[in-house]
Parts: sequence; structure tokens; C-alpha cells
Amino acid sequence: MDWYFKVIQHYAVFKGRARRKEYWMFFLFNIIFAIVVGVVSAILANIIGADLSYIPSLYALTIFLPSIAVAVRRMHDTDRSGWWIIVPIVGFVFLMLNGDAQKNRFGEDPKSNLSF
Repeated sequence: MDWYFKVIQHYAVFKGRARRKEYWMFFLFNIIFAIVVGVVSAILANIIGADLSYIPSLYALTIFLPSIAVAVRRMHDTDRSGWWIIVPIVGFVFLMLNGDAQKNRFGEDPKSNLSF
């Protein structure tokens, strides 16, 4: 859960690096929260009889910028430009690669004690 809040706290930080664990834990919690928000809004809509279909979209809109920022930092960890995330398949593969073990042009290794 700390990984999720760490990304939220750095919601507009596009510089630096993010390790695989940070990215994928954020991704996992984001999916879980999205499912919970969708289910809860559907249940509440049935109970109170109001249209709450905008709530999952509001969550998606809220989490959009932090998702892009952590993906860009993840690309930086593999010593690639953040622009690679706009290439659908290739960007996804790069997100799964292990980061550079030493300092690269985007900063220190996030696995070291010198991160953020």
C-alpha cells in the first residue's frame, strides 16, 4: 500500500527513476481500487436509485497523471526515454525489464539508499 501512496505523493514527478516493484505494486493496487470503486458505485446506484456511473470515470481521470508519471520514471530506470510508453507493445515490454544497476542519465539506482 505504501507503494501506491508513494506514487500518489509524486504524482507529477517525471524526473528520476522508479523500480519495477514501485511500478507494478502501484499498478496492482490501482486495478484493485478501480474494481472496488466500480463495484461500490454499482451497488450504491442500485440502493439509492441514482446514476453513479461517473464515479469510476472520475477515479480513472484522477489517477491518470500519476500513472503516466510512474511509467515515465520506470522507463528512465531502464535508461530509456519516457516517450516509449506511447508505443503500445514495446513500451509495455520495457516496463517489465530490470533497471540499470548503476547510475544512468536519469539518476541514481532507485534500489540504492539514495532514492527520492
